[in-house]
Amino acid sequence: MSLINVSNLTFAYNGSYDNIFADVSFQIDTDWKLGFCGRNGRGKTTFLNLLMGKYAYQGTISAGVRFEYFPYAADSSQNTLDVLSAIAPEALLWQLQKELSKLAVDEDALYRPFSTLSNGEQTKTLLAGLFLRENSFLLIDEPTNHLDMAAREIVAKYLNTKAGFILVSHDRAFLDGCVDHILSINKTDIEIQNGNFSGWYRNKLLRDDFEIAENERLKKDIKRLESAARQSSQWADKVESAKMGKGAATIRKKGHQNIDTRAYYGEKSRRMQQRRKNLERRQQSAIDEKSTLLKNIETAEALKIHPLTYHTNRMLSVDHLGIAYGDREVFGNQSFTLEQGDRIALLGGNGSGKSSLLKLLCGENIPHTGSVSIGSRLIISYVPQIASFLTGDLVAYAAEHRIDVTLFKTILRKLDFSRLQFEKDMSDYSTGQKKKVLLARSLCQQAHVYIWDEPLNAIDILSRMQIEDLITTYHPTMVFVEHDRMFCGNIATKTIPLA
Repeated sequence: MSLINVSNLTFAYNGSYDNIFADVSFQIDTDWKLGFCGRNGRGKTTFLNLLMGKYAYQGTISAGVRFEYFPYAADSSQNTLDVLSAIAPEALLWQLQKELSKLAVDEDALYRPFSTLSNGEQTKTLLAGLFLRENSFLLIDEPTNHLDMAAREIVAKYLNTKAGFILVSHDRAFLDGCVDHILSINKTDIEIQNGNFSGWYRNKLLRDDFEIAENERLKKDIKRLESAARQSSQWADKVESAKMGKGAATIRKKGHQNIDTRAYYGEKSRRMQQRRKNLERRQQSAIDEKSTLLKNIETAEALKIHPLTYHTNRMLSVDHLGIAYGDREVFGNQSFTLEQGDRIALLGGNGSGKSSLLKLLCGENIPHTGSVSIGSRLIISYVPQIASFLTGDLVAYAAEHRIDVTLFKTILRKLDFSRLQFEKDMSDYSTGQKKKVLLARSLCQQAHVYIWDEPLNAIDILSRMQIEDLITTYHPTMVFVEHDRMFCGNIATKTIPLA
């Protein structure tokens, strides 16, 4: 066991006025299987790069381990065995074979060019090699982007057997399957908690509910104490006036004795003023306590969508459809219909033709057998799988797609975009932020059918929950591909396996 110590870390990118991190300190045990969470743009990948020594920063980071980053830049022109030998030269062949078998990668993959492996096979192969590298601590940055649902389960089980890594992922089921601690970048701080993601999220909701209730209680206390202090001040002023008024110097007591009452009124005034000061101190204490609350409450405002109603119940149908890549048929004899209110999830491994089918439904010229019948005047809103092409400013993008720029920005704000992001070129956005741009554009479009290809890639967990709530509230008709098991389970009304 060793510790990674982060002390007073402050970092901002060159030319930026905003700190990504500001004077943060925490410790990480290298034996932990640490899940790393936070909304898009909060600095998760940046922190991994700081551990790798890629940027200059203020503060200190000390560690007794060597960091290795995934995804690893492999030479894809080499055979897979040569790639792994370069990563872990001390590993014996039987070790490589054993690790790959745990990840359900065929042994013959070792003797094939690395470039011929699927994206999922490449991911699993590189993870195996990096874990065999001696004296290294692995920083795993969103490995699920190239993993289908079945592969995610395999990799989660594999990671669960390992001790010591940091994993950035937005897949809730994946995190629950392989981590024992959570590090969360919150709005104002960084916290570390024992347990998996679901446990952390339950605790967060309990803490948020407590703080919201405390905030309401303190608001009432502050108002009550303010009123009481004002009343005490008024009473003290009246007593002080009585002390100075005509005849205030004497008062007739028992018998015929006259006594001086200035001391009596003075003491009464002093007590009133002391009570006012005590009330004001209690009020300030309540204000100070209130100021510590709600700092990390994540705003997740409800999103809206306005799907169009089609003139008939059936919108499209697929009859004995087959798609091939060259001479290789990836699926065949597929038939289904899409009716209003359906939310169809296309299931299948990488390379099973899911994206090609979505593009075909959107009208692209995809070679196929069988038939696809699209309803007349059917309006489709499409979100592609890849978002890396986005460049330029948001206003021009909104104009290009003929969507209301105010609504567009409002949706992005609800998806945790800061106003500062609106001034940036989209090429500078994180991958998750780019995917949010595509989703926000789709939500601005009134359509009969929403066709989304892996819409959640790189999108943070809270935004995924917002999108789930949106869909279950407005019931748009959809055909989608998504490997997030929880999302599919919560959203899909039908599943179509492609094989």
